[in-house]
Amino acid sequence: MENVEIEPKIAFNVLDDIDSFNNSNHGAAFTATANANIALIKYWGKRDETLILPYTSSLSLTLDGFSTTTKVRFDDCLEADSICLNGVNFTGDLLQSSERARIVKMLDIVRKIAGIKSKAQVVSVNTVPTAAGLASSASGFAALASAASYAAGLNLSPRNLSILARKGSGSACRSIYGGLVLWNAGTSDETSYAEPIETPEELQLAMVTVILNSSKKKISSREAMRRTVETSPIYADWIKNCKKDLNTALSAIKNCDIQALGEVSERNALGMHDAMRAAAESVNYLTDETHVVLNVVRKMRDESGFPVWSTMDAGPNVKVLTSAEQVLRVKNELSLRVLSEIKRLRESQESPSFSSFAQSNPQFVIARPGSGVSIRRES
Repeated sequence: MENVEIEPKIAFNVLDDIDSFNNSNHGAAFTATANANIALIKYWGKRDETLILPYTSSLSLTLDGFSTTTKVRFDDCLEADSICLNGVNFTGDLLQSSERARIVKMLDIVRKIAGIKSKAQVVSVNTVPTAAGLASSASGFAALASAASYAAGLNLSPRNLSILARKGSGSACRSIYGGLVLWNAGTSDETSYAEPIETPEELQLAMVTVILNSSKKKISSREAMRRTVETSPIYADWIKNCKKDLNTALSAIKNCDIQALGEVSERNALGMHDAMRAAAESVNYLTDETHVVLNVVRKMRDESGFPVWSTMDAGPNVKVLTSAEQVLRVKNELSLRVLSEIKRLRESQESPSFSSFAQSNPQFVIARPGSGVSIRRES
């Protein structure tokens, strides 16, 4: 197999504006693996639904271990696109039509750029629970855009690959790169792209992901964004704060100040969820179990001095930012306290909704910074 690695460094320089077409790749199968990313300064809301242009720039950390691997091959003999996700063939029935349509849309964009009409065979395996607020669409569309573009004979620059991935799912543009990544909001298709940011060697970050519920959420991120943008009275203020928060976060990274980075990340995430709940059709992804984790994290930080800060995306699961040096200690203490608190609340019957938690098995997963997308040609 021929490996093509996109290095997770800022020094793309000479490649930034170079695209090429390799006709020998057309008809060959390419496999891409992309990691999910967790936003520290959030992207929430589009000012252009078609191009997926955000209202504000965002900052994320690509994580190792939460990934999607996708193989794509264009075949002139196929009459229709063949799509298989986690062993399930997407045939276009009512339940699958939305997901299939998004994938086909990405394939259509690639076909148009490459000037081909061949249908594609897509096989994808996701280690990230789908639509559970764990950034599965980010890794999914980053992998799809990468594999499909190479299979179609395109050798896009990292920046243009980021732009392509963005058209499938906004946050996917950040998963093209590893480590800390900035998505520039831009003002057009060409100026809205992600790029890695240089991170001081002394700033060693890690996360503990607390998976409380891996089920598919009832309200999609796209619908929740629409409700928030159109009807939340505090959304505009949150957007203004995002711009300030991003500057604070970038300064914290430059100064190796994990406390400042953690504080602004937690504040930004809580503000996003406040804006969702304030929408006319309120969206509340945070469950009783989520609040248990948030309270435990606060106590660990304020009372016991742990370097821990929470962030949440569009789902009930919590990601806890900490230092790489402390991550194992944090995971052990966090799991002990969270499970104890949930057991206590369940036994006291203070919240009837906790009865459903008995059916779940919370997981505490250490995630370290991950690499950018990797692409290989299948033999």
